[in-house]
Amino acid sequence: MRNTKAFKEAVAETLAELAGRGVTLTSATVEDTIERNVQAVAAQLGIQVRSAWRYFDAAALADTIADSVQEFEASSSDKEAGQAPMPPRDNPELTLILAGVPDGLAQTGGDLYAVILNVAVNAWMAGHLHGEDGCEGCEGSRGPSGHDWQARMRTLNEMQPDITKWFDRDVWTRALNSTGFTVTRT
Repeated sequence: MRNTKAFKEAVAETLAELAGRGVTLTSATVEDTIERNVQAVAAQLGIQVRSAWRYFDAAALADTIADSVQEFEASSSDKEAGQAPMPPRDNPELTLILAGVPDGLAQTGGDLYAVILNVAVNAWMAGHLHGEDGCEGCEGSRGPSGHDWQARMRTLNEMQPDITKWFDRDVWTRALNSTGFTVTRT
């Protein structure tokens, strides 16, 4: 389905309609939504997928998506859902994770997925470790090093990561580019 002219036109029209409504989504998200909707129409009506295209309306789909995005944003801002707490800007662990991205790209040969996975796992672990001080279910799970978050921060501070350097977007981008890899939008 995705290789058809109708599908490609539907994606382009829907993205244009969404842009007109001030909603920005990746084309992959729109593609998945269109595919699900067209297949659902075909299944519901008992017709072939290629016949279901006559029921496709990019403007109506864009309205539905825009409404869903607005509802989510409204419900999220009320409850602050989806807003992860940011550690202090001088957090040495966050600095080391951020600083590791250019090295990770160089070590993996530019495998952005592997680098993002590494950052996500490290951030997840850092968040969990920070929360373990009050986590009764985590007692005894860390072995001899225990759960002392303050001791962990002292150890990281002793490494003296250059916090100012790694929170400067231009410095970070230059370090990333020095690996021979860049992240560009196509």
